[in-house]
Amino acid sequence: MATSTQDKKAYEAKVKAQIEKLNAQLDEMKAKGQQAKADATIQYHEKIEELQAKRDDLTKKLQELQEAGEEAWEEIRIGFEKVLSDAETALKNAWEKLNG
Repeated sequence: MATSTQDKKAYEAKVKAQIEKLNAQLDEMKAKGQQAKADATIQYHEKIEELQAKRDDLTKKLQELQEAGEEAWEEIRIGFEKVLSDAETALKNAWEKLNG
């Protein structure tokens, strides 16, 4: 089943929006980390580094998606969905641990 260029463009826009959302959440977490007590600061920074790595993976996958031909982009999209799911799970776990 062929995927149209319009579908690909729409998905790329969705991916960009998700990365922007993750960036906003990281910025909020950084702000909270700056307000945290000294003993909690290390924990915040470790989680922020982990989430930034996941965000970087998402950005790389987006670049692969943008460069992919019509036949390959569906496979790359599946890989992106996995990376996004991992990032969202890590963010949720970090928030629960740091705010719990």
